[in-house]
Amino acid sequence: MTTPTRVATTPFPDQKPGTSGLRKKVPVFRQPNYVENFVQAIFDTLPDRDGATLVLGGDGRFLNREVVQKTLRLAAGNGFGRVLVGRGGLLSTPAASCVIRKSKALGGIVLSASHNPGGPDGDFGIKFNAANGGPAPESVTDAIFARAKALTEYRLVEAPDLDLDRLGDTRLGAMTVTVIDPVADYAELMRTLIDFDAVSRLFASGFRMRFDAMSAVTGPYATAILEGMLGAPAGTVVNAVPKEDFGGHHPDPNPVHCHDLFDLMQGPDAPDFGAASDGDGDRNMIVAPGLFVTPSDSLALLAAHAHRAPGYAGGLSGVARSMPTSRAADRVAAALGIKAYETPTGWKFFGNLLDAGLITLCGEESAGTGSNHVREKDGLWAVLLWLNILAATGERADALVRAHWRTHGRDYYARHDYEEVDSDAANGLMDALREKLAGLPGTRIGDLTVSTADEFAYRDPVDGSLTERQGIRIGFAEDARAVFRLSGTGTAGATLRVYLERYENAPDRLDRPVAEVLAPVAAAAGAIAEIAPRTGRAEPSVVT
Repeated sequence: MTTPTRVATTPFPDQKPGTSGLRKKVPVFRQPNYVENFVQAIFDTLPDRDGATLVLGGDGRFLNREVVQKTLRLAAGNGFGRVLVGRGGLLSTPAASCVIRKSKALGGIVLSASHNPGGPDGDFGIKFNAANGGPAPESVTDAIFARAKALTEYRLVEAPDLDLDRLGDTRLGAMTVTVIDPVADYAELMRTLIDFDAVSRLFASGFRMRFDAMSAVTGPYATAILEGMLGAPAGTVVNAVPKEDFGGHHPDPNPVHCHDLFDLMQGPDAPDFGAASDGDGDRNMIVAPGLFVTPSDSLALLAAHAHRAPGYAGGLSGVARSMPTSRAADRVAAALGIKAYETPTGWKFFGNLLDAGLITLCGEESAGTGSNHVREKDGLWAVLLWLNILAATGERADALVRAHWRTHGRDYYARHDYEEVDSDAANGLMDALREKLAGLPGTRIGDLTVSTADEFAYRDPVDGSLTERQGIRIGFAEDARAVFRLSGTGTAGATLRVYLERYENAPDRLDRPVAEVLAPVAAAAGAIAEIAPRTGRAEPSVVT
C-alpha cells in the first residue's frame, strides 16, 4: 500500500464557493496548490469518505484533464475506495448527477464553469455534488470555505498520470479508479423516461433536426443518443466534438451565441426542430421553425405534455420555477390541478422539493429545465422530451407552441440586463426601490396600474428555512409584472436585471411583437426604479 504524502500549504482567501462551486479564471486555478487546497477542503468536510465511492468528471474545458489527475491523487490520499471517472475526464453535469445517484456514491466533483468561455484565459470551476446528485447545500459550501481558510496541508498519493482514455479499473495506492463510458448510464436513464421507439419513427419519417453541441460536452451524448440510438441522420449534431476552448465560442445556448442555429431556424430551409446545449450540458435552447421558444414557455409546454412520455405517464406531482421566470408554468399547473412553487434563483432550491416528491418538473428563465430523474438541470433531457411530445402529437413545433398559447394564453417575456453598472449606483437604485414599495400600489403609470409591490422572500416548505431579499416584484392590474434583481457585484460593477412580463389571452393578441407588447411595462419599470437617472443608461446592455 502506498503511504499518502502530506504537503504543507497556506490558505487562499478567495476560495468561497457559490451554489455552482468555485469559479475563477484559469490563471487563478493554475497557481501552485490552488486546486489541491480547494479539493482537500472539500474532502475534509466529508467524514464518511473512508472506503467510499466518488464520481469525477467535467466538461472538457482547458485544465479539465490536469485537474482530474490531481483530484484522483488527492482522493487516493484521503481514503476513498473507488473513483468513477468519465473517459477522457468527461462527464456532463446531468450525467454526473445520474452516475452519483446510480452508484450510490458519497458525492461527486464536477469540473465546469457552465456556459462561460473556456481556454487558457477563460473560466474554470470545481463543484461538489452531494449524494442526492445535486449541488452541495449552503451549509456544506460554507463548511468547505471555512476549512479552506484554515488549511495547512493536503494529502495525496504520488503517482504518474493515469490513462483516462481506456475503460476499466486501475489501482492508485489502495484506491480503485474506474474509467467509465460517460454516456452509457445517462443514455440508459433516458431510455426509461422517453419513448425511444416513437422518436425513432419520427426520424424515420423524414423529420429533420439540427442540434448544436457548441463544441462542448453534450456532443458525445447527443451523437450517441440522437444519431446512434434514435436514428437521426449523421450530421444532425453539429459542433459535436468537445474542445478545450469550445472552438473559440461562448458556449451559452441563446440566440446571440448560437446565432448560426437561430438564423437557420428563421430561414426558408429551416429543419423541423432546432436545439442546443451549453458548456456542461445542463442548459438548453429550443427553436421551432421561425419561432424562438423562451425557456419559460418551454417549461410550461413540457409540463402540459409530459404525460405523453413514459417517464411521466402517471402525471406530475407539482412544478416549480424560479421567481423571475414567467408565470406560464403556473397556468398549466392550475389547469392540471397541481401545485406550482415559486423559488429564489438557484437550482439548489429545487432540490428539496424534488427530494420530498413535491414536484416533478422545474425550470428557470436562464435556460435550465429539469425533472426528478436527476438533481441538476438537464439540457439534452429537455430536448428529448420535446421530441417525444412532437412524435406523440404529430404537430410541428411552432404549431404546438401556438396551440399552447390558444389554450393557456401567452406570457410575453423579456429580460433587460444593464451590465457593469457602478455598484454604489446599483445598490442605491435597489435601496430606493425598497423604500417606495409600500406606497406603490394604486399608482398609475401610463396605461398600467400598480397592484402589488414587494421584495420576494422564500420559506422552504420542506425544511422551513427562510431566504430573503431575492428580488423586487412589481405587479400590475393589467396582468403584467416587472422584477428587479442585482447579479454579481464586484470590481466590474453590478448587473441590474429587469424581467418584464405581460399576459395576453385574446386570440388576436397571441402573436404580436414581444417588444411592442412589453413597451408599456418596460417604461413603467424604468420610471418606478429611476433606471436612467440612477445608472446613466438610457438602454439595457442586453435584451433576451
